[in-house]
Amino acid sequence: MNYYNEIKKELINNEINKQVKNYFLNKNELEVYYNVGKLLDAAGKHYGEGIIKKYSAKLTFEIGKGYSQRNLRNMRQFYNVFRKWQTVSAKLNWSHFCQIIWFDEDKKKLP
Repeated sequence: MNYYNEIKKELINNEINKQVKNYFLNKNELEVYYNVGKLLDAAGKHYGEGIIKKYSAKLTFEIGKGYSQRNLRNMRQFYNVFRKWQTVSAKLNWSHFCQIIWFDEDKKKLP
């Protein structure tokens, strides 16, 4: 499997869908980020942690801003946190989930 091409395809489709304003936009965006996170998780296991840096640079160059290493890590963490859930609430958006997915890591830093 070519993880990069699959990730790029998901993100390009998402960019297209962002241009069409409709009720399902948030749901679609969350599904895309979940799928990309799943692919990044698999790619990382196959190629190592450095793959996020490589993919970030390529995606930013080929698609545009919004695919920083941090954002790709958020997508991977989103997948890892929510992969056991059957559905994801449509009432939350990507910014909300970015706050939630690192909550457990933040708790570990407390004295």
